[in-house]
Amino acid sequence: MTADPHAVIRVLLADSKPMESQLLAGSLRHRGFQVLTCGADASSILELVEHDVVNVAVMSCTAAHSEFPDMTALRTLHLTHPQIPKVCLMESENREVAVQAFRSGARGLFSLTDSSFELFCECIERVHLGEIFATAEQLNYLLDSVCQVPSLRVVSANGEKLLTSREEQVVALVADGLSNRDVAGELGLSEHTVKKYLFRIFEKLGISSRVELVLYALHQGAPQQLQWVVAGA
Repeated sequence: MTADPHAVIRVLLADSKPMESQLLAGSLRHRGFQVLTCGADASSILELVEHDVVNVAVMSCTAAHSEFPDMTALRTLHLTHPQIPKVCLMESENREVAVQAFRSGARGLFSLTDSSFELFCECIERVHLGEIFATAEQLNYLLDSVCQVPSLRVVSANGEKLLTSREEQVVALVADGLSNRDVAGELGLSEHTVKKYLFRIFEKLGISSRVELVLYALHQGAPQQLQWVVAGA
């Protein structure tokens, strides 16, 4: 169903910085958007979308007190409400963040520090109409990434890697819903070898099942941080 280009767009603005969120919400309302605001955590966002109509979700993916982007809320909203188009607000142009955002369900990428507010409004409008909004460079990041096996980096609170590069690839593919057979085919391994990798991953992460692994990957809470990266990057 195509969106009405003349309808008032109801925007969900989810940001962990209240002052900046209020200023941005006011500017958007001045331009004719209806704006709903909430925190950047998944529970606040899900509660809002359950009770209000949202045409476009604009979500900050900057993690508080961390150098790593946090895609938990974006990915959770995409899994539960895939029909809502999503825009990821980035602090600045970044290849890794762009690929993570696309993988997590974003239809638009935008950095307010690198572009104008007028272009931001255009981003929301175009995403509402079903288009992808990104720079040519950001789209090239995505095209490059799909030609390689994805990896899901798992680090401890102090930044130490917990898994090998191959184990990170297995986690990424399992989190994407692939069976052991499909993971084996993707990586050129036997199913038996994939099972051995999974047992080692379970032991390292302190979990005991594929379901726990997928939940672990989707909800990147402390003390571990997870992020999508291009294999070999």
